[in-house]
Amino acid sequence: MLLRYLHCRSREASRGSLTVWFSEAGVEGWRAEARSGWGAQPKYSALAIATALTLRSVFSLALRQTEGLIGSILQLLGLDLAVPDHSTLSRRAEALEVARPRCGGKPVHLLVDSTGLRLCGPGGWLEEKHGTKRRRAWKVLHLTTDADTGEIVASVLTDRDADDGSQVGPLLDQVDGPVAALTGDGPYDRNDVYAEVGARHPEAAVIVPPRANAVPSAAAETARTRRDAHLRCIAKRGRMGWQRASGYGWRALVESDISHWSGSSAKGCASTQPGAKRPKW
Repeated sequence: MLLRYLHCRSREASRGSLTVWFSEAGVEGWRAEARSGWGAQPKYSALAIATALTLRSVFSLALRQTEGLIGSILQLLGLDLAVPDHSTLSRRAEALEVARPRCGGKPVHLLVDSTGLRLCGPGGWLEEKHGTKRRRAWKVLHLTTDADTGEIVASVLTDRDADDGSQVGPLLDQVDGPVAALTGDGPYDRNDVYAEVGARHPEAAVIVPPRANAVPSAAAETARTRRDAHLRCIAKRGRMGWQRASGYGWRALVESDISHWSGSSAKGCASTQPGAKRPKW
């Protein structure tokens, strides 16, 4: 019993251990390759910037603290590599392309939803404490997640005036591979949403609850659309029966993902550049 206790205590302590190493390929690829054309030559490769921003996200650091962390790691490892400063990290993060894991050949079930993000500028804490009459700035984050894995596969950040349905096309453009179904809530009950999905993935199902006052299309008897099929199922089984038959309950997963993102990653959107506010880190 004592040995088991000591083993468990040792395993719990090992969870806090940190091991960092740089592969030979990483050391060689730290510096950016020379490019032809006008303008200054980049000093750091995309690998170096991605490494620094990844560590920043993992440890919830500010850019200056990230600069210090990278410098200390390189010093401890004895590597003669330059450290990207905080200004470079901020500037390069705006245009850095992050490789997304591919979904493979299996069709995926996509869940779409959106959430509002309030932007706080300099002195935001004073406004929270003392109140303000200024109009608050908002952005809308549109997310697409994989129903099977919960992974965020596409995202679009827009002004608050952009509606949910208009962003289905840009979200689908970011998805690699076939799509089996797309599920969303009531605001996605629009003809252009069905058209965007049908144009890119003709075989994909669109699972969106029709409005309470929705009526079948004029050609429902001769050429039934997907929306007509939903209305027919609701008339026969009721809305709860339609939800069970269509698998609409999967939509709750994307709300859970948004809640998790808001609690853990929302601080990574802090930036003074509009293009860098996209939640990559």
